[in-house]
Amino acid sequence: MPSTSPINHVVIIFKENHTFDNYFGTFPGVNGDATLAPASDPPTVSPVHDHKAWLVRATHAARQQYNQAALPAYFAYARQFTLCDNYFTDVAGPSTPNHLMAIAADSPVINNIHRNDPIQPPFDLPSLPASLEQAGMTWRNYGGYAFKYITSLHGSASNVKSDQFVVDAAAGNLPTVSWVYAPSGLSEHPRDSVAQGEAWTVAQVNAVVQGGLWPTTAIFITWDDWGGWYDHVEPANVEQWSDGTQFRYGNRVGCLVLSPYAKSGYISKALHSHVSLIKCCETLFGLKPLNARDAASDDMSDCFAFTQQPAPPPSPTPGH
Repeated sequence: MPSTSPINHVVIIFKENHTFDNYFGTFPGVNGDATLAPASDPPTVSPVHDHKAWLVRATHAARQQYNQAALPAYFAYARQFTLCDNYFTDVAGPSTPNHLMAIAADSPVINNIHRNDPIQPPFDLPSLPASLEQAGMTWRNYGGYAFKYITSLHGSASNVKSDQFVVDAAAGNLPTVSWVYAPSGLSEHPRDSVAQGEAWTVAQVNAVVQGGLWPTTAIFITWDDWGGWYDHVEPANVEQWSDGTQFRYGNRVGCLVLSPYAKSGYISKALHSHVSLIKCCETLFGLKPLNARDAASDDMSDCFAFTQQPAPPPSPTPGH
């Protein structure tokens, strides 16, 4: 990644609960399992996906998948831009620890937080939003719940509602880094409709284009956790939890990279994770790492070609 680039804005769209094989296993050229049973839309089940379920995923994960007919826009984005097929969640568990990893490259929990848990937020964690502020740059959290779990971000005016993103983007008024989360029913979390969730994502991308920010923006679309679905690639065990079980990494999820400088029709085979998105922002905007995880992480640079002719924006109706 060059020290100077045309990218002034990073948008991280964080959807919910689908592994790589569950969504992209049938995409041409990927390391995918295309033999899984067809999944219904909306899903008829909401697979258990906490850490305990993750440990028995070999026998309990839901072996189903969607295809191009179910996900026409995501497949169109993958054909026009970059799809990562070696991108992992950072925690072998559900949403909350992975949301924290995408903000702070750290998580003091391996499961979602419950009222009677011995460890309770807020947590005093360094974070990318705090680093941006310290460097005189801006950030905004559009609808994400995990920001309130971090002491320095709790109560910040930069925490706004999800539907504010399309307003800000269409007005050409985005911060340096945006974290964007769908409202209830549109996150793709089972049993939400996949088609409706995908349409919501497309609307966010279209707002960036409408506001004239496409030439200077990188958009990442990814999924927070495995959601209880099968994926055939075993994640490396690089960190263990206090009980000795695997903490990092969790299962693969898809990551789409949309930008005028994203490689076209490229399938990234480099090892990426949610922490890579933090490292990407640190590289682009000259920020120091938060901890050893992001210091050692890949920065997504293989997904970009800053010397290429800038690509036009995607169709407002991708895949149709």
